[in-house]
Amino acid sequence: MDDHSTHLQSLKGLAASIHELNVMAEQEYTPIVEDILRSHNRDTKQIENALDGLFDFCGYEPVLLLFKRLCRYYYDVDPAATVNYIHHYRDYWDAETGTPSSVEKRP
Repeated sequence: MDDHSTHLQSLKGLAASIHELNVMAEQEYTPIVEDILRSHNRDTKQIENALDGLFDFCGYEPVLLLFKRLCRYYYDVDPAATVNYIHHYRDYWDAETGTPSSVEKRP
């Protein structure tokens, strides 16, 4: 195998690993978000822990949808905190590409 093929295989492996992590995050956070919404949980610490965990995976559409659903719910609980999460999302994630716009920016 030449260097190009080796690098291509490495990149494919990395992409597969990233996809696996994204799917695992969706599987992990879906029941948490569903429980918060179903129970009308107003515990800001629990909601923000879920939003913080989801944030890193917002480049994956199913997780982004969970993040948005939870933000919509959280707005009725704490509008100011929700607006901060939305601003952090917009600052960090490039809405057009779904990739981080800057690795230094964090909520």
